[in-house]
Amino acid sequence: MPVNEQSIRTLTAVKDNLESCILGKSFEINLLLTALLAGGHVLIEDVPGTGKTQLIKALAKSMDGEYRRIQCNPDILPSDITGVSVFHPHEERFVFRPGPVMTHILLADEINRATTKTQSALLEVMEERSVTADGVTYPLPHPFMLCATQNPIDFEGTYLLPEAQLDRFMLKIGMGYPDAATEKNMLHTHSLGQPVDQLRPVTSMEEIAAIQHEIRDVYISDLLSDYLLEIVRRTREHEAVLLGASPRASLAFMAAAKAFAFIDGRHFVLPDDLKVLAPYVLGHRILLRPESRLDSMNSKQVLQQILRQVQVPISAGR
Repeated sequence: MPVNEQSIRTLTAVKDNLESCILGKSFEINLLLTALLAGGHVLIEDVPGTGKTQLIKALAKSMDGEYRRIQCNPDILPSDITGVSVFHPHEERFVFRPGPVMTHILLADEINRATTKTQSALLEVMEERSVTADGVTYPLPHPFMLCATQNPIDFEGTYLLPEAQLDRFMLKIGMGYPDAATEKNMLHTHSLGQPVDQLRPVTSMEEIAAIQHEIRDVYISDLLSDYLLEIVRRTREHEAVLLGASPRASLAFMAAAKAFAFIDGRHFVLPDDLKVLAPYVLGHRILLRPESRLDSMNSKQVLQQILRQVQVPISAGR
């Protein structure tokens, strides 16, 4: 079935909005939208000042969605995120006061500064899209997306994210420094204030939810499914890898590929979609052996080797 032209126009308008305030990051914006449309979560790892928070804020404003930000610190408690039941003296009962997690777009800023106990409060949120307090489960707004940031060079007062939580992030991306021309352009665009403050909504969360439903119909052939699974399987068998990608990673890989193809205006997945997305979907899910890390190996190099070894299907479209 052909791609809905109205949906493509909507996504183009969102991308234009984001690119007007986050300059020179078209590919990273595409990855963020890929995760959103695929129903996944994003971990953005980069040095301070590269636009991580502004990108997420701009996304929420473009979709007229509810946006909450959590500044993670060692003293933040799980209930500060999920909410807490408070005794109401007049009604003589406990009333649930929802936390910032009850939103469409949740930004967990510097997530690795929160303790492991607080980080674990997000596991149910990320997987089941719900919060349980005092034995009662409360569903989150739909659609819901968790965007977390972390600083890769600051290790004081930080806690490593456990593998179980990393596996719940569909994509891990970085922003990187802008080139000289882009940074010069930023000096002019920011001279009158933050461009994100001037953004206007171009769509709604209801439209985004409808597009998420459309993406389920994007076609992926059996040959490409086998290609995807072979890439994932090789991460578990590679000699440098201690822990490979999980079955959840396979599902996330397929969903991301469908969304990535849809954003490109196609109703079918190509091998190039999988090759482009593999480092961002699988890289943070691979745990290398200690001796491999001592040899300066990293997950990106492992995936490059795997992609060179796995034969690409010749006929994959429809």
